[in-house]
Amino acid sequence: MKRFHVHAHVEDLGKSIAFYSAMFGTSPTRVESDYAKWMLDDPKINFAISTRGSKPGIDHLGIQTETEEELKELKARAEQAELALLDEGQTTCCYSRSDKYWVSDPQGIAWENFHTLHTIPVFSEKPSVEAPQASACCAPGTRPQKPVPISVKASSSCC
Repeated sequence: MKRFHVHAHVEDLGKSIAFYSAMFGTSPTRVESDYAKWMLDDPKINFAISTRGSKPGIDHLGIQTETEEELKELKARAEQAELALLDEGQTTCCYSRSDKYWVSDPQGIAWENFHTLHTIPVFSEKPSVEAPQASACCAPGTRPQKPVPISVKASSSCC
């Protein structure tokens, strides 16, 4: 079973924790001084917020797998579609050690596909070198991009 992942940058962590806790009807499963995460089952989502990053809003989307086999399946699908991907292998980010890789959609939105191995006590064990336009989280500063042709039906509705 896979879990949808959303990571958003927020300006005020305390206010945002209060808002999302009310909206989800539950407290976060993890809270740090710069980060909070809800592992929800209904809807099945890993929703994270942090004060890291240059501007508020969605930082990246992703799919968290429960097994290494599911991650391999997603990666094989991306490779078969010839999507440009950045394979980080085993890495640390967001208070977790994970196996992960990244792809970007045609608009440049980063998608993190990962399998969490275990939690760690720090945001990241990598040296923190923030570029001026660095991501709020662990998304690579230079995201792989290869536009994928998709057909979109014209519609008068927004959703």
